[in-house]
Amino acid sequence: MSLALPALGFGGAPIGNLFSPVSDQEAFDAVEAAWQAGVRLFDTAPHYGLGLSERRLGSALAGRSGYVLSTKVGRVLERGEPEPDTEGFAVTTDLHRRWDFSASGVRRSLDDSLVRLGLPSVDLALVHDPDDHAEQALAEAYPALAALREEGVVRAIGLGMNQWQLPLRFVRETDIDVVMLAGRYTLLDQSGLPLLEECAARGVRVIAAGVFNSGMLATDEPGGTFDYAPASASLVDRARKIAAVCARYGVSLPQAAIAFPLRHPAVSSIVLGSRNAGEVRRNAALAARPVPEEVWTELTSEGLVACGG
Repeated sequence: MSLALPALGFGGAPIGNLFSPVSDQEAFDAVEAAWQAGVRLFDTAPHYGLGLSERRLGSALAGRSGYVLSTKVGRVLERGEPEPDTEGFAVTTDLHRRWDFSASGVRRSLDDSLVRLGLPSVDLALVHDPDDHAEQALAEAYPALAALREEGVVRAIGLGMNQWQLPLRFVRETDIDVVMLAGRYTLLDQSGLPLLEECAARGVRVIAAGVFNSGMLATDEPGGTFDYAPASASLVDRARKIAAVCARYGVSLPQAAIAFPLRHPAVSSIVLGSRNAGEVRRNAALAARPVPEEVWTELTSEGLVACGG
């Protein structure tokens, strides 16, 4: 794959009003702060705010160049009656999602995304969450994306998921370029290691997302949610032990959470979702701070993390 993936990316779900509203100005300021911090990888999807994230990101990036942009296919947006969203985004719109991993659905989804983004093409297109549509995604969505890659409409293709098993099938059975893996290679969950090892062997790039596991690792005092559900006592205890090791070397827990995935040779980038300029600047500053090797040695020796590669 000729497409170079920057190490640090901006995740566009929060500016699609994930969980709570974000104003147009806040969304623009978040993208501007990312740009000023040197971020050149931007990720979005039709799913994020029913097109809101794509529209906002496209507007904020208008007139700029030298960045990598990814969006996703698998959910087609169709007009209907205006209703509040029921899938986690604080929006009311007449657009509604429909699962569609057919070849025509992939092309329609991408065409619609390009209109919302205000662009003639995107760098990376990912099959999005085909958990319950595996066979159609393999038989129809993948060939459609491969054809679009050949046509030059996209430069690279892949899929983005919260699980590692189906991406492993894609890596073994198709010619994808990229896997975006959310939450399965973090300080608290290294279950995705078999996928990363296969990606490293086959030259498939990995973008790590969800590195905070939905908030569990986002602060120095672990707590709250793990993968958008209340965290178990055992997970909180393990996170606190990891935080204690980090603290001995002057490293914060979120700093280590950002740095950890990039230690695997298959991981090219991490994507961090941010809803305002302050969050962007905080995450960029944490990403720029090196983590001493002794942290990883101690975490591994104590059995708190498993490192691959």
